[in-house]
Amino acid sequence: MDIKLSQCFIAVDDHDKALAFYRDALGLEVRNDVAFEGMRWVTVGSPGQPGVEIVLEPPLADPNASPADRRTMAEMLAKGHLRGVIFSTEDCDATFERVRAAGGEVLQEPIDQPYGVRDCAFRDPAGNMVRITQSRKQ
Repeated sequence: MDIKLSQCFIAVDDHDKALAFYRDALGLEVRNDVAFEGMRWVTVGSPGQPGVEIVLEPPLADPNASPADRRTMAEMLAKGHLRGVIFSTEDCDATFERVRAAGGEVLQEPIDQPYGVRDCAFRDPAGNMVRITQSRKQ
């Protein structure tokens, strides 16, 4: 069996702010931008991974969701309780400086972790944690 990651989803509450982060600060390319039933999905991905896409979607991408459920999801997103994403890079420090210079909210400056990576962390405009890791050479 051959199984590969194709898409993953990140909840965002403002697609334009999310694009400024994921496209402009991180350097991902926009692959799709679709509106449907008052919602918007934007697909981004790394030029080096054409088969993997990140879908930036509303916090509760269900047109049948109740207003109460939408409020709850928006509150959880605002508190940073929804999952984020981890990217890998060959130069954590340079990537950190580029994202910070673009206005990324720093959660952790680059440090060597005991589990074998050098990493840093940012919060995206919606509150999601974005970690950037670099494998340490053994």
